[in-house]
Amino acid sequence: MSGETDISKLIHEMSPELNQGEYVFSTVENMDYIDREDTICEFKEKEGTTIIIEKHKADHLKLPYEYVASWITLKIHSSLEAVGLTAVFSTALAKNDISCNVIAGYYHDHIFVDTKDSEKAMLVLTALSDESE
Repeated sequence: MSGETDISKLIHEMSPELNQGEYVFSTVENMDYIDREDTICEFKEKEGTTIIIEKHKADHLKLPYEYVASWITLKIHSSLEAVGLTAVFSTALAKNDISCNVIAGYYHDHIFVDTKDSEKAMLVLTALSDESE
């Protein structure tokens, strides 16, 4: 099943959903002691592997982190070839002084925002979707 590419439909039907919990970005040189079932995302960089993991699991593993985030999933199945969706929602969030870190999965876009901004981000994204009707 291929994802949606029509920008109007993507915005209107993005259906943001706030996932429960707090998440952190950490970097590790060695993944041997981290259960891969615990990571939300991994990205290898030359300096180390960046992982996104639940805060309580990072605390248990004594992983360093500086940023505690909430995780919002856009429920529409967006195509990896879709043009403009990230620009539209990141601009709307930026206009409301909300920084976002975006991960594109095969099916959905995932937005990580500072926990203090999670409710505001949900309001902004929902309003953006409603305005596109």
